[in-house]
This record gives sequence, C-alpha cells and structure tokens, in this order.
Amino acid sequence: MKKSIIKFSCLAFASATLALGCSKKALEDLNINPNAVNDIDMAYLVSTATLRIAGEYENTRANMLYSATMIQHTASTAGYFSGDKYFYNAQYSGAYMERHFTDVIRLLSEAISKTKDEPKEANVNAVATILRVFDLHRLTDMHGDIPYSQAGYGLEGQDNWFPAYQSQKDVYSLMVADLKAARDKLSSSARNLGAQDFLYGGDVTKWKKFANALLMRMALRMSKVDAATARTIFTEANTSGAFTSNADNAHIKFAEGPQGINRNGLNDGYWNTYKYSRDCKVSKTFVDWMVANNDPRLMIVTGGTGDPSTSSTWNTSPAAVKGMPNGYTAANITTALSPADAAAYLASPTGRWIFSMLNLKYMDWSDPYMLQTYAEVELMAAEAILNGWITGNAETRFKNGVEAAIKNWTAFDPSFARTQAEIDAYVAGRGFAAASAENKKRLIGEEYWAATYLNDIESWSNWRRTGYPALTPTKDPNRWEANEIPRRLKYWENEISSNPANYKAAVDRMGGDNFMTKVWWDGGR
Repeated sequence: MKKSIIKFSCLAFASATLALGCSKKALEDLNINPNAVNDIDMAYLVSTATLRIAGEYENTRANMLYSATMIQHTASTAGYFSGDKYFYNAQYSGAYMERHFTDVIRLLSEAISKTKDEPKEANVNAVATILRVFDLHRLTDMHGDIPYSQAGYGLEGQDNWFPAYQSQKDVYSLMVADLKAARDKLSSSARNLGAQDFLYGGDVTKWKKFANALLMRMALRMSKVDAATARTIFTEANTSGAFTSNADNAHIKFAEGPQGINRNGLNDGYWNTYKYSRDCKVSKTFVDWMVANNDPRLMIVTGGTGDPSTSSTWNTSPAAVKGMPNGYTAANITTALSPADAAAYLASPTGRWIFSMLNLKYMDWSDPYMLQTYAEVELMAAEAILNGWITGNAETRFKNGVEAAIKNWTAFDPSFARTQAEIDAYVAGRGFAAASAENKKRLIGEEYWAATYLNDIESWSNWRRTGYPALTPTKDPNRWEANEIPRRLKYWENEISSNPANYKAAVDRMGGDNFMTKVWWDGGR
C-alpha cells in the first residue's frame, strides 16, 4: 500500500510538470501568493511616519532628558536626566538620529520616490516632503552636518546604503528648495489625504502655511551667518502666507486612549510609561521667571507640589509654587536651598515633593504634539520687523504671539483658558513698547522660550541662536565636556562603525563631534 501511494504521488507530480510544459517561469509562479500585497498606498507611509515623529523612545531622550533640562524648563536630581548637568549618554544623545532615519525618513523618502511622477499623488508627495524637511531640520539643528540627499533612499540602490554627510550650509539650501517646491506642488485637484493626514485632515491651504512657517524658522536660524539670504527667504515666505491663527498650528493629533503608535510619545515618556515626571520638576529658572512677570501660565505649566501619583498630597496654591534648581543631585541640593526649604526637603517622604511638578493635564496620550505654532510665527515676524526685513508693527506682532501662546494651551485642556483681561495685563506688563531695540529682542526670545515649552528641541535651538533667555549654566564636576550648555548633541555612535568614512568626513569638517562644537548657523552668546 505504501509503495502505491508513493508511485501515485510521483505520477501526479510528473503529470503536473508535463502540463506546465516544464516551464521555469510556471514553476516559479507556484511560489507566488495570489493574496499577497504587491502595492501599498503611499499615504499610509506618510501617516505612519507622522505618528512616529512623536515616538516615545527618542522624544523621551532628545526632547525631555536633554533639551528640556538644558534649556532649564525642567530640572532633576536624577543622573539620567543628562541635559541637567551636561552628562553624556550615547543612547540618549543619538536617539533621535537612531530612530528617525529608519522609522521616519525612510518611510517619507519612499513615499516621495514612489509618487514623484504621479500628478494625482501630488499632495502625498508634497506632504511627505514637508514632513521630511521638518524632521531633517530638527536633526541638522541637533547635530550639524547630516545625510540629506541620500537619507532614506536605501531601496533606490546600494549607492545610498552609506549616505554621505552634507555640510549644514548645504543642507539648509536643499531644505529651502525642497520646501518651496512642495508648497507650490500642493493642489486642490490632486488626491486629498483626508483622514490619513494627522495634522490638517487634508487641508492643502494649511499645509502651504506650514511650509511657509518652516521657511521663516529656517531663515531666522541662519540670520547670523547669511543675513542677505535669510532675509530673502523670510520675506518670500511671509508674503506667501504663514499661520494666521491657532487654528493653523502644526499639531499632530492622536486618537483617544492607547492606540499603538497613535499616541503622544513625549507624554508617554513623561508620565504614562516610564513615569519620568516623578523624577523631574519645573525648573526654578522657569518658575521664577513666570512669577516675576505675573505670567498667567504659571498654574498651567505646574500642577502644584506634592506626590504626582497621589492627588491628596497636592498643594495647588500659586503661593506654594517652588521650582527645582538645575544642576544638583539628591545629595547636594540642600546647599542651594534656604534653611527652611532644606528642612522641608529633608522632612518630606520624598524630598523632591516640595518642588513644583509638571501639570498632569497636558500629559494625556491624546494631547497634541507640537511641531510649530502661530505664536512662533508672530514672534518671528516681530523680530523680522526689528531686523528691517519686513514692514509692520513689532509691538502688535509681539502681542499676537504672546496671546496665541497662552490661548494655545486650551488645545491640551479646556481648564487652561485664561481671560482676555489676564492676557492683556500680562502683555502690558512686559513693557515691549518702551523697551530698547535689544531689549525688544530679549523679550521676543524669552516669550519664544515660553511658547515652545514641551517642544524643547526648538527652544534649545532658538536659544543657541539668540542667547535669550539669559541662562546660568550648571556646574557639576562630572559634566562631560564643559560647564556650559551644550551647543549640539553628539552623533549616534553606531555611525562610527557602520558609516565610518562619511562620519569621519563630517567630524573633520565641523571640527569635532563634541557638545561644544558649534553648528554652522550658531551665533549664540
């Protein structure tokens, strides 16, 4: 019986082979799954890349552990908050580079490549380009020279497997050209992204405004090293039209509740996953600045003092607000406190409870993730007027920017609304009209710093350019390189071995791969 089965199987196989005419192609076709996906909607890649811009891994490290503490929005006695005392952590410093070239830039580059010759896909192509520029702009501002033209195009051929680093000056030129081309490609007649667009729901007019707002940001960034070109870029973008209200803000919007990657990764890191916010507090620098200026955002930024996990311990009185000084450990922080505060710190079940915690109301997974805001656009316009780049009333644009920054908080929680009277009193108290030209720039710089809280990579970049607000560096003896706020983050260390020739060329060109190596546009003090 067994021999008969074997004989029958062999005859069946031989008959199938003869029926196929011994064709090699026919045999190969047997391995093709007719139900497999052979094509993919490029808008899906754009949607996925958009959500990954807000990924928890790199935003916890680059935005929170480094940038937020370096720029003194937050402070921590915990050593892993590397930016507080300028420690070097290879994983944290290179996290954004590690994740975004693969998780974001690769997807966007593929979408751009696959749609470049498809007129009906013009909006997919343009949106992918704008987001690609946004993300690479962050990367070049954090690190300096980066791969740009070849970044994410490994599937195009092996020539792109080891992408060349380009000078930041050249990267800026390429970003500007790409942004303008993408902006001008956006069309109401091409396919609309609709619900696949997590920023604007397919509104191409708002995408054009976002492209112009990014151009304005880039122009000011390069103003200290190429003022003529910067002015040309800024004025063209301003004329073309950027954000005109908070309704235009470039916020990534998320679903309610945990939805895989469809959630705010910064908040995931701050609170929901690793609970880092128990170990960091609002910085004394930021708290004291808000108190001194009667800033109505004080009890928005901080949720009071006490144990963040136990509401019964909270003291939400503004009078109890106390910022944590940057640059101290749990062992030596009492040396920076008054005798009464030192005694309270030592008496507290967890000493850091005496310091103002971050407000939990802006830490939901579904809260927006900020890319750029109308407040920033208005403050940039005020500076451009002072520079003589555009005409207009700098005081009006300053007021618009501050007001928008305060009102934007309602996107996180309705209880954050402040009355117009409170806002007007705050703006008037800043004294912009009577300030000298330089003090006007200082006021703009300080308000930009306040407006970009939570978007701390941007806060840090603008501080490096302007020197505002004036910050006192921390002085930990174990700092990595210098008792100075870092001017860049070191590259992802994997590049040293995986892309050695191009990494070395970039480091040689920039003059080192160190915290204090200035990037091309850095004119900060």
